[in-house]
Amino acid sequence: MADLHVSKKNIRSLLSLDDANTKGKTFIIPEYQRPYRWDKDTCDVLWTDFVNFYIDHKDDDKEYFLGSIVTCADSDNSSYIDIIDGQQRITSLLLLLRAFYYKLEKQNVSDPDDDDVKGLMQSIEPCIWKVNPMSKKVTDKASTHIKSLVATDDANEEFQIILESGEIPAHSNSSYAENYKTFLEKCNDYAQNALSGWKELCLFILERCIILPIECTDLDSALTIFGTLNNRGLALSDSDIFKAELYKLCKTADEKKQFTNEWKQLEQTVEDGGFTLDDLFRYYMHVNRASRNITAKEIALRAFYAGEGSKFAIFKEPNFFKELTDLAEFWNSVYSYEDIYCEDEAKKYIHCLSYYPNEYWKYPVSVFFQVHKRKDDFRTLFTLYLKKLLAFMFARFIENPTVNAVRDKVFSFYVETFKTGTFTLDSYKLPDTFESHLKRFPTSKMAKGLLLLNAYLFDPKQTLLSGKLEIEHILPQRWQNTNYNGWDKAEAEKHIEMFGNKIIFEKRLNIQAGNGYFGKKKSDYYCKSKVHEVVALSKYPQNDWLKEDIEQREDKIIQRLMDFFVENINNDKKNTVLTKNLCFHLQSGQEEFKLNETCFQDGTILYELECHEIDMAKSSLTKKVFADFCISNEDPDLLLEHIGKTKILSGNIIFLDEKNDIIVNFLEK
Repeated sequence: MADLHVSKKNIRSLLSLDDANTKGKTFIIPEYQRPYRWDKDTCDVLWTDFVNFYIDHKDDDKEYFLGSIVTCADSDNSSYIDIIDGQQRITSLLLLLRAFYYKLEKQNVSDPDDDDVKGLMQSIEPCIWKVNPMSKKVTDKASTHIKSLVATDDANEEFQIILESGEIPAHSNSSYAENYKTFLEKCNDYAQNALSGWKELCLFILERCIILPIECTDLDSALTIFGTLNNRGLALSDSDIFKAELYKLCKTADEKKQFTNEWKQLEQTVEDGGFTLDDLFRYYMHVNRASRNITAKEIALRAFYAGEGSKFAIFKEPNFFKELTDLAEFWNSVYSYEDIYCEDEAKKYIHCLSYYPNEYWKYPVSVFFQVHKRKDDFRTLFTLYLKKLLAFMFARFIENPTVNAVRDKVFSFYVETFKTGTFTLDSYKLPDTFESHLKRFPTSKMAKGLLLLNAYLFDPKQTLLSGKLEIEHILPQRWQNTNYNGWDKAEAEKHIEMFGNKIIFEKRLNIQAGNGYFGKKKSDYYCKSKVHEVVALSKYPQNDWLKEDIEQREDKIIQRLMDFFVENINNDKKNTVLTKNLCFHLQSGQEEFKLNETCFQDGTILYELECHEIDMAKSSLTKKVFADFCISNEDPDLLLEHIGKTKILSGNIIFLDEKNDIIVNFLEK
């Protein structure tokens, strides 16, 4: 690690920049730092701590410790000292001292002979402004000891105005203005109540409030120290550094203003989507790797973007920020389960993948978006892609539950996706032992994802499940022997954690159901669920849940999951889509059906039926409830049977592909 210097300084010494290492320099809050965010409550706490400590220790020599700050030499300007950690405290202390100075200025006007006031003013001045070395006076209050360059802080100028003039800009409601106003009020209130005591408080803050400055010679060392010491808030992220590098590329004031606005919009997009800017930059890193055919081990995020010579060449590519923004909007839409990019079936696969133990599935998905984002059939292609990706990611982790087991495959998948639009599983087949591996997974971190997948496979009409979901133990983990007809705990224990005894259930209902008896749970709670599999369980004919029931349900779940994995892995073909055609569009009353034909590169044809129809389970004589879902099969007749000949013959055919005789053949059978 590069050299660092640690010392102990009081507030006056620290802010005056009066030692050999800091003399003549200026504190800089760099572009990559976050905007000033202290609020009135935080300032109240700081003031109260100062006052209480002063009152308790004004007659002794104890010191108040304000923590450490981390700085480093600015790489571009030797007269600058970059504040890496502590900018919020330093800024607040300067606002507090400026409030004291403002009060002293007023007193000096009313009583110019008060030497204590003059002395305190002379003590504060070098903390805020540069002082003439000969006269020891401040000749230019615009020459402050601190400058904020934060890229996304519109109020930087207000901070400077307050330090220079002691006045709050008109109509300002920035954190600088509000906190300065708070400190002015605190000073005035304390002066009225403590008379001369407020001057002693001011001197105490200058002389006996201690900070440990850690001065580093370079940014990397400073960030390392900061990450090690920081326990108060968020450490500087890679995206903070990237923001500064992108900001530096702006040449004009208009460009800087535009970037600031666009960056704020980007921050809002990722916040709305529930992910971070670092996540976004990581997704885009893998898009870039795919475009350059890179399948080697990934490197640290900052090192990747910095590149050779730390030149951040990727940021200079003309479409970089637009592609980054597009990717952010895509993931925001995906995480929000919106219709823009996802069919209903795709949303279910995303939901299952959201419970995957790591984020590697998101990298090929990001590449898929980059390749297909302008295509009209994006949603259809995306559904097929997600289905196969989910099958592989789940199956491979079940077979070998480590990151290494999926990482290299994921890298090769996204390179292939960038080249061809999809990936193939020719080199991966389910091992003969896969089913036995699957049966051992009900207690793993994959259990919820697998049970959720089973819930969606149980009924294709199952709508997307929302809200918090939990794993319900049908036979409770804690139970009373008397409820189980002599089936003691020892006999039941091995069955409690089987898939056959677990089901996805809404958290609210799960809490209400508790560890109750099966007969009561199914009649009082299971029937209220939106999970179709749970509702089906509520109609179970008997009130006891026995070993045989668990074993039978276990077999069905395993078979259902196995069918899914076999279909999408062992039967995988080179499924690059060549064409997708609408064969048939029917309206029957308030119901609507679309039959699509998708032709793949290897000659395979898949038919997909989009349905908007009455949900009989939820409808009544007076109220019709509709459901949207999609089913697919290589045999179109099986899909058309879902509609039925009666509806086809009596309905309104909006479109019929006359080149395709699928409908005619079906009706003639």
